[in-house]
Parts: sequence; C-alpha cells; structure tokens
Amino acid sequence: MITVLLVDDSAIMREGLRLALEAEPDLRVLAEVGNGPDAVEAARRLQPDVALMDLHMPGGNGITATRTLTALPTPPAVLVLTSFDRDEYIDQALRAGAAGFLLKDVTPAELVRAVRLVHEGHGVFAPAVVRRTIGLLTTTPTLRLTADEQARLDTLSTRERDVLALVALGLSNAAIAADLHSTESTIKGHVSRLMTKLRAANRVQAARIAYHAGLKPGS
Repeated sequence: MITVLLVDDSAIMREGLRLALEAEPDLRVLAEVGNGPDAVEAARRLQPDVALMDLHMPGGNGITATRTLTALPTPPAVLVLTSFDRDEYIDQALRAGAAGFLLKDVTPAELVRAVRLVHEGHGVFAPAVVRRTIGLLTTTPTLRLTADEQARLDTLSTRERDVLALVALGLSNAAIAADLHSTESTIKGHVSRLMTKLRAANRVQAARIAYHAGLKPGS
C-alpha cells in the first residue's frame, strides 16, 4: 500500500485527487491539508510515502514545505502538482528536493502512474516541464550552484564527474557504459554513488547540478 498526503488549498482539487487515487487498490490517502505548515505537521505525524504538493497556498508556499519535508528523518517523495510552470518554480522545486513536477492538466491515469514511480525512487516530470527544464539549464548562465551544492560536487571522483556529465545529457546507463568503455553494472554503481554524494533524489536533480556547474564530458 502506497500512502499519500494531499497538499492543496482547493478543497475541490483535493477531493478530485482523492477520488482518482483511492480508485486504485494499492493507493491510500492518509490526510488532506490546505497549506505548507499543516503539510509538515501531517507528514511528521503520519509519515506518508508520497506528498502531492501544490506550490501556491496561503500560510506557507509549497517550495518551503517541500524543502522541509525532504529533510525529515523519514521523508516522503514530494510530487509537485501545480498550474504554474514558470522557470523559477521548476528550478526552486528541484532545489528543494521534489521528485517530480506535474501540471494540473494531468490525467488520472498519469497521476496514478506518477505516484507509483516517485514511490519507487524515479523522477517524474510533465513533458512540457522537461522541455522547459532542459532549455532553462542549457541557456540560462545566471543560474549557479549554491556553496553546499558545489561542496557536494567536489566530493565526486573524476570518473563520477564523467558519468554525471553523461547523465546530464540524458544517456541511459547502457549508453554511458558504451561511451566510457565500461560495463553497465559498473556505471550503475557510479550513478548510485554520485547520486548519494550529491543528495539527488533522481537523475533530473543530478543533471541540474551538472548543468549549473557547466560540467562537460571529460571536464
């Protein structure tokens, strides 16, 4: 059973989300809240597997709540569900530790699939958000790593940096192995270690760090 916390200031939206999720035998909504502070309190008390997070709510925004939730001892996977896809919101959500970013025009089937995927540790992003993110990361030179992110990047070995640069290009483990003349299992180990060192919840978050650092294969 995958347990879910709904965080949205619209009662109508929460009801629709609950109906879509609880139609599935493996999903259960533990609680519904309408703002960030209540989301943090509920997550600490109930320890849900996944939190569906709106960004704009009275009494505390979703970015701040996401950052707090992902820092909990038993953090839920945070899946942002919002009407806003502005560049700064996407980047802020990724920096805060969101495992996914969907728009509210998502279908019930797509939502259910996304909840299952983030629970399994995968990143899930709406196609429009992926296109915007790639464009943002590759064409916006003003974005920089924080001091903490740079310190984490500096812990990577030369090989891990090479692997990270190829992850940022969207290559699979098999493709990276072919490019670096290695085995897929070895690359899988490198990816696992670099994700841990970077504290990245998924490959998109790791790619964001690589892009912001200007990391290129062989650099």
